[in-house]
Amino acid sequence: MSEAGGGLGCGSPVPQRGPWSLVAATAALYLVSATSVWTAGATPMSREEKQKLGNQVLEMFDHAYGNYMEHAYPADELMPLTCRGRVRGQEPSRGDVDDALGKFSLTLIDSLDTLVVLNKTKEFEDAVRKVLRDVNLDNDVVVSVFETNIRVLGGLLGGHSLAIMLKEKGEYMQWYNDELLQMAKQLGYKLLPAFNTTSGLPYPRINLKFGIRKPEARTGTETDTCTACAGTLILEFAALSRFTGATIFEEYARKALDFLWEKRQRSSNLVGVTINIHTGDWVRKDSGVGAGIDSYYEYLLKAYVLLGDDSFLERFNTHYDAIMRYISQPPLLLDVHIHKPMLNARTWMDALLAFFPGLQVLKGDIRPAIETHEMLYQVIKKHNFLPEAFTTDFRVHWAQHPLRPEFAESTYFLYKATGDPYYLEVGKTLIENLNKYARVPCGFAAMKDVRTGSHEDRMDSFFLAEMFKYLYLLFADKEDIIFDIEDYIFTTEAHLLPLWLSTTNQRISKKNSTSEYTELDDSNFDWTCPNTQILFPNDPLYAQSIREPLKNVVDKSCPRGVIRVREESFRSGAKPPLRARDFMATNPEHLEILKKMGVSLIHLKDGRVQLVQHAIQAASSIDAEDGLRFMQEMIELSSQQQKEQQLPPRAVQIVSHPFFGRVVLTAGPAQFGLDLSKHKETRGFVASSKPYNGCSELTNPEAVMGKIALIQRGQCMFAEKARNIQNAGAIGGIVIDDNEGSSSDTAPLFQMAGDGKDTDDIKIPMLFLFSKEGSIILDAIREYEEVEVLLSDKAKDRGPEMENEEQPSSENDSQNQSAEQTISISQAVDLVDQKSSEESSLNSHSDSSPADTDNAAGISSAEQTSNPTESQEPTSLDGECTDLDNQPQEQSETEEDSNPNVSWGKKVQPMDSILADWNEDIEAFEMMEKDEL
Repeated sequence: MSEAGGGLGCGSPVPQRGPWSLVAATAALYLVSATSVWTAGATPMSREEKQKLGNQVLEMFDHAYGNYMEHAYPADELMPLTCRGRVRGQEPSRGDVDDALGKFSLTLIDSLDTLVVLNKTKEFEDAVRKVLRDVNLDNDVVVSVFETNIRVLGGLLGGHSLAIMLKEKGEYMQWYNDELLQMAKQLGYKLLPAFNTTSGLPYPRINLKFGIRKPEARTGTETDTCTACAGTLILEFAALSRFTGATIFEEYARKALDFLWEKRQRSSNLVGVTINIHTGDWVRKDSGVGAGIDSYYEYLLKAYVLLGDDSFLERFNTHYDAIMRYISQPPLLLDVHIHKPMLNARTWMDALLAFFPGLQVLKGDIRPAIETHEMLYQVIKKHNFLPEAFTTDFRVHWAQHPLRPEFAESTYFLYKATGDPYYLEVGKTLIENLNKYARVPCGFAAMKDVRTGSHEDRMDSFFLAEMFKYLYLLFADKEDIIFDIEDYIFTTEAHLLPLWLSTTNQRISKKNSTSEYTELDDSNFDWTCPNTQILFPNDPLYAQSIREPLKNVVDKSCPRGVIRVREESFRSGAKPPLRARDFMATNPEHLEILKKMGVSLIHLKDGRVQLVQHAIQAASSIDAEDGLRFMQEMIELSSQQQKEQQLPPRAVQIVSHPFFGRVVLTAGPAQFGLDLSKHKETRGFVASSKPYNGCSELTNPEAVMGKIALIQRGQCMFAEKARNIQNAGAIGGIVIDDNEGSSSDTAPLFQMAGDGKDTDDIKIPMLFLFSKEGSIILDAIREYEEVEVLLSDKAKDRGPEMENEEQPSSENDSQNQSAEQTISISQAVDLVDQKSSEESSLNSHSDSSPADTDNAAGISSAEQTSNPTESQEPTSLDGECTDLDNQPQEQSETEEDSNPNVSWGKKVQPMDSILADWNEDIEAFEMMEKDEL
């Protein structure tokens, strides 16, 4: 993310209009103050040292950019460890991260205006020629609308802005005739089909060549997008409209912003992280200023600066008031629930919120900006870089660091605001750490783990677009830059857009729709230049006085000597701490130990179980340390399971009368027991085990002897269930989900994992059915008593032997059979060669076992995931199972667990009714001629 330009204010040469007053004047005041206000506690940096550091930044940029051009161009990005380019489709997929790559020389386009800021005008002219000669925007590739907008469209517009500036100066770019703008316009039209939704919110992805929803497009089926993804378009799209006169771009971006504003939670004035692009319903209802929302707030304020529309400022101020009321807990910024804003949604923070102090500078709220920035700096001093996520006690939550520039950005703006040389020293530390820890022979490599210093083979384009730009500007004096940086506003990718666009091609009606449905506090609106006495109350130690209490905030939260104390307690005979591999969710003693460690067990509505640690709830600091280690072990255990081989889905085929193999249910496989892909299928009648959960020795072994046992999910490990029914003489097992209403058409299949022990003793096949599919078998038992099924790796064609087993039936039965000729279950397995779509998304589970935590403990992406659960070092136990989906998932509210008992006496649905429910599925499958289900 990036903030507004260096400054623009009351005395600015740019034409002054009403909307400029608060934002521009604030920034201008800071620049004026920077010449005279500095903290007495920090030694002023000499001009020579600043120049030396500036030259060092130039050399670092040359190292990164030069290696990209030598080893990677025209690929999108450089892989600095292997010294080659990253080309989409030629490297292993990294999931959503790769959606930024469109085979359009991303790093080159993203670096265009950086070249001019760093006074490399000759290189800029060469780079523009390469873009015009080599870049193709008509590739058959699915890209992120958000990333393509801020990096490519923004990069082309930033390049165009500085190209026309250089042309006016008369030395460079004299040949330039708006070619970059024409490319930007072409790209803008390619992005427009993404807005073809009833809400006006764009689809998250689009195919550059085929658009949306065509078969060739391979996209257009998504239903959700993040708030930032839909709300970070207005600057680039409005600039494109103002540059070209084509108003459609600004209109579409405004409509998306209007819809997000309308859908805010009215009582808290907060927005969620993800939203349904068709219905406008919030999908993730947690709210913060980091990943998923960040640049939405940024663009509201900057849209006011660039476009002069008061409603954007009113909206920003309304949101900002809510942020400071609920999310800001100085120096922390913690996510909350939009409907319950006094309740924290998680107790860790992500690195993207580091942009927020810079935005607060633009707002004019200097004190919390200094506080949060100082807290972040203390974390950096501890780990050399800002981890992707860290807990409220400043421990690493996600250890990666992809060389993000947000902290450098806020450092630059705080220096411009205060003139405090302390921030120059902060910038010097960033330079030293980059060269010491991230520099490699072919560029700069992202940190895979800030704790170990290991590298990842990636150098994202934003590193060149933003990091070097902000670091250079931090140490540069006005005469070091060949143009007036204050005449431009920075986009979230630090691309430069000229402020004169505010008075150009104004054809969009600016109806103020904000005040129509919200009461605004007048104190939110300051329409005059702020007074220096308010920001800097005649105290040269002002900034230092704010920072000083935070100097040791990180060290104080990390108790020393805990390990030594723990070792001594072991020697005195105390029990060793609970290990993740030994944990059993049904063991009362284990649950009591969890409580003592500050770890709580939360049952979710979908059957998953989350582990959440709150260190402050632990009985002692030693117990809190044990809890943290337990959570980390759980993460590692989950990661190990994640690496296990993924198995394709299996089939449960009902072969008895009156089905005769026509009903096929998609089943999840097991990582233990008989492998149905290597052995003959298992066929037998089904019988329910007692107890139904199969967690103890069966009391009805005679009923399951020689049959396939039905067991309910929950209460114990899958492997334990398998052993119990095997000991009773069962020839196979089907585990049915205890979460009523679950279905394979709404939830990804998973494979049942073992219990972490040797499972070679399990010889029978085990399959898993969700509740909807399992109820089909249970209802068939109630109606026909004897039900025979076939467990196999894929469904078998209906053979003569099945037909020959047909018994005489009544007229009603005949009618039922006639209807059954066309029965198709929506998630049935293809009888031919076609692979089920779930095959690529199987997740590994182990009933009641240690669980998923994507990367460092599960939020939801994305993600990453994310992807992403709540809380402090959270670990998701999937319905007493281990969900190993890489996409981070975040659950915000505690739900009651489903009833583990089944009521056999409840009213059941007759088969005729079940058949009627399948009609919609039948229509869909009749269109698929090759499917024989």
